[in-house]
Amino acid sequence: LYIRMLGRPTVPKEEREFFHHDSVSWTPVAADSGAAGEGMTEKILNFDPEAGVSTRMLRFSPGVVTDVVITHDFWEEVYIIEGELTDKRINQTFTSGMCACRPPGMPHGPYTSPVGCTTFEVRYYRK
Repeated sequence: LYIRMLGRPTVPKEEREFFHHDSVSWTPVAADSGAAGEGMTEKILNFDPEAGVSTRMLRFSPGVVTDVVITHDFWEEVYIIEGELTDKRINQTFTSGMCACRPPGMPHGPYTSPVGCTTFEVRYYRK
């Protein structure tokens, strides 16, 4: 099944029945992602290689500081599982249980996380 979104042909993410996230390893966030800081790791829970979008968990180790404002061309929904994250640009701290829905182009960050933070994110394209 192929779906066309924003003029991009995409293949669906991999079909997966329930699995425990511990079956996926934490890996360092790629330095070239523009949003990585020392001590940031991710678990890619599913990925659409054609569209380049993912479902992931993102972990900020205690003391992480990033230094760039982030924007991207996809939608991003984020839920904070534990810890807290401060957006330095707007001087606001977000905590466990809070969520965000960011449309393409919405600026966010740079961030700091003195106590650490783990998030769950879904990224996708939409017309």
